[in-house]
Amino acid sequence: MTEPPPTNELQRKLENLPRSPGVYQFRDAEGRIIYVGKAKSLRSRVRSYFQAKGSADPKRDILVSRITDLEIVVTDSEVEALLLENNLIKEHAPRYNIRLKDDKSYPYIVVTNEPYPRIFPTRRIVRDGSRYYGPYTDVKAMHLMLRTIRGIFPIRSCDYKLDADVIARRKVKLCLDYHIQKCEGPCEGLVAQEEYTAMIAQVEQLLKGKTRGLQRQLEEEMQDCAENLEFEKAAKLRNRLQALKTYQDRQKVAAADFKDRDIVAIARKESDAVGIVFRVRDGKIVGKQHFPFTGADIESDEAILEHLMHRYYTKTMDIPSEIVIPEAPESTEALEEWLSDRAQMRVGFTVPRIGDKLKLLSMCRANAGYILDDILLQKMKSETALPKSVEFLQRDLHLPSPPRRIECFDISHFQGAETVASMVSFLDGKPRKSEYRKYGIRSVHGVDDFASMREVIERRYTRVLEEEQPLPDLIVVDGGKGQLSSAVEILKELGLDRQPIIGLAKRLEEVFVPGESLPMNLPKTSPGLKLLQRLRDEAHRFAITYHRERRDRATLQTELEEIEGVGPKRAQTLLTAFGSVRSVAQASTEQLAEHVGWSLARQIFEYFQTSADSPSIESSSSEQVTSSEKELSSDTSSSSTSTSSASDQAASANARSGSTQDDGKGDTVTE
Repeated sequence: MTEPPPTNELQRKLENLPRSPGVYQFRDAEGRIIYVGKAKSLRSRVRSYFQAKGSADPKRDILVSRITDLEIVVTDSEVEALLLENNLIKEHAPRYNIRLKDDKSYPYIVVTNEPYPRIFPTRRIVRDGSRYYGPYTDVKAMHLMLRTIRGIFPIRSCDYKLDADVIARRKVKLCLDYHIQKCEGPCEGLVAQEEYTAMIAQVEQLLKGKTRGLQRQLEEEMQDCAENLEFEKAAKLRNRLQALKTYQDRQKVAAADFKDRDIVAIARKESDAVGIVFRVRDGKIVGKQHFPFTGADIESDEAILEHLMHRYYTKTMDIPSEIVIPEAPESTEALEEWLSDRAQMRVGFTVPRIGDKLKLLSMCRANAGYILDDILLQKMKSETALPKSVEFLQRDLHLPSPPRRIECFDISHFQGAETVASMVSFLDGKPRKSEYRKYGIRSVHGVDDFASMREVIERRYTRVLEEEQPLPDLIVVDGGKGQLSSAVEILKELGLDRQPIIGLAKRLEEVFVPGESLPMNLPKTSPGLKLLQRLRDEAHRFAITYHRERRDRATLQTELEEIEGVGPKRAQTLLTAFGSVRSVAQASTEQLAEHVGWSLARQIFEYFQTSADSPSIESSSSEQVTSSEKELSSDTSSSSTSTSSASDQAASANARSGSTQDDGKGDTVTE
């Protein structure tokens, strides 16, 4: 496959690329960042994408075919480029970059920065001097570690803020843990702070996997206590040693040299990949973390490995001096420099070819393969499995196929003004907000819900047919027989007379189907009916939110348009720049002139100075909006004669409070 020639502007940028290290960003025709990469030499790396011959990877060719613009950031070193690349990927989530499949926060075990530290799991890192160990992708392993720690060491489990004043005044009483010998009572000063701190240092040795050194230390302490005739304390140390040895017996011996190292490997299939890190401390495997990735189509194994290491070692504090990897990444020197700086010691990579390290690497890679197979199996199951609500809905409505994709429509207006419509989409019983659509009604004047429904159905499915998009398995219109008949009429004109469609009336939750005069009464407890109600309420919320946005915008612009020389465009410019009419009223002439020029700026400034109502313009507008909300919640339903249900009132309340429950995608698309 031959790459298309770059545009003139892109070609000019390619010819003037520097040979410095840095980060490059590729953009598509719509200006979106679709790929972020780093390079030791920007000129060599970026120009390699646009060679005359096609690459061996068709996915890479697709990426190059969509590049219309290029941006670069020159850095002082390759290490800076490495860090900047990862920050930009995290910020923009480009389509063609590899990314964590489940980008949730993994838990850590934290040792707090207090006179008497606490130890507990957390997903939130606070830069207050506390030490964090992890992350733990296996939560069971983390809880096992916590149980082991609490079984060996009598650390406090309360969440009191203990300091000298609290202990001296005896503000905290001893709890049950003290009486069952799970805590030594620091809350009442029964254990010295130095002794407690020494115990916490031993806990941290265990968290780091330094069990051999910890065992020697406990044995020496026990011997000293026995020699000093402190037999009760020696007995406690003996019990700790026994518990520690039980924990050590569960660990797999990985190497006879008793060194600390991490083993890092990956497994990949098509666009999915799994990276895994085995932590070897004192020659034993003390833990492992795995990270699933997606979007690995165009990345090499070395690039995935590099991304994994940056992701993992950015989060963890425990970095060994040796990291065993299958292949050396291109940025080996930069990674080693970055890791050495974080660990405050020399960190190096090892690529084994024979021996025990190669066996460890093979075991690590095999584990990554098992995890990847399990993830792909679960993915296949989720794609074929149907939610119970969808199954029940198919049964209740006697549909020929499961309604996996459902689109629901609602009409909203306020006393016949600013009529709008909304369309929400559910896939397998869950909202797909990126596919939400909102419509301003164009051809209908006054209150005519039937005509409004005809218009929006025609616009939606005319476009679907033109763009050859998939049709939904079920269409739901909010309303009774009238709205349903209007929608069915348009669908027939479009040649979609076999399209499954129903109407859902609010008053009695009646379901109307084409060709039937009487409604269907679904069981009130049916999961299928609950799904329809959620659809209807979400469409109602979305319509009200859009209606309110349009009305507020029109109200605010009208206030500004009363000023001579300010039209709709000027009003919109001012609102965009200052955010509200109140801010415009409080702006200086110089601030206004930056957006509308000096002459009009003086006019606007004088208008608000001489207007007695200028300080309360915005508040009066908001009061007008608030006073009409009750009327809006009843008038915006598609059936103006029906009584609002509790779910409709909840949707209206959400709209009033500004709780849109959106992900920033669906609520911005207007057709």
